[in-house]
Amino acid sequence: MLTVHHLDNSRSQRILWLLEELELPYDIHFYRRDPKTMQAPQSLRRIHPLGKAPILTDTDGDVTLAESGAIIEYILAKYGNGRLAPEPGTPAHTRFIYWLHYAEGSAMPPLLLKLVFGLLPGRVPWPLRPFAALIAKGAQTQVINPQVRLHMDYWEQTLAASEWFAGPEFTAADIQMSFPLEAAAARAGALTGRPHIGPFLRRIHARPAYQRALVRGGSYSFATAGNTTPG
Repeated sequence: MLTVHHLDNSRSQRILWLLEELELPYDIHFYRRDPKTMQAPQSLRRIHPLGKAPILTDTDGDVTLAESGAIIEYILAKYGNGRLAPEPGTPAHTRFIYWLHYAEGSAMPPLLLKLVFGLLPGRVPWPLRPFAALIAKGAQTQVINPQVRLHMDYWEQTLAASEWFAGPEFTAADIQMSFPLEAAAARAGALTGRPHIGPFLRRIHARPAYQRALVRGGSYSFATAGNTTPG
């Protein structure tokens, strides 16, 4: 039996969506963020030493697996029966593997840095906040924001050439890419001047499996990202 250890408003929503697309049975163990730190609770460390969601456990083989990309590859290899992945050896499959790993390896780090530096001024003692604000603003203006824009423009160019990231067909690479695009639409202005990102988000949000995953997973603040046209 598959069990997803699911943290609210996190990358683990993608794993629920994948399982719904494949129509596989699964259980969910729910975890809530610490309201002060917004970090995952310590109880997740009882499942995996790093205590980060998503974590997948599979009683068929006594498997405990973290990392979204690894979880997706494991599920597709064991339970996918060729679904949601292009034929191996094809150019589409090469693109599929690239985007599956790019999402966390390249896209998320600058977005995470943007979030961290945005929170920084409010997380230091108040006498230091003016200095922290200056440091955070400088880091974002000079380093982080240009990198975020570079990635968002890359997504726009890719989606202008193809409806989905790996090619003309929807794949698990689109599931994996959903989180950085949703995060960037909500927090980094990804929709402004990029006419193909919003329609991609609306396409994925309209999928019945995406909607079923929301029902099962509960609150997910990025579910409406891209559903409005920027002014």
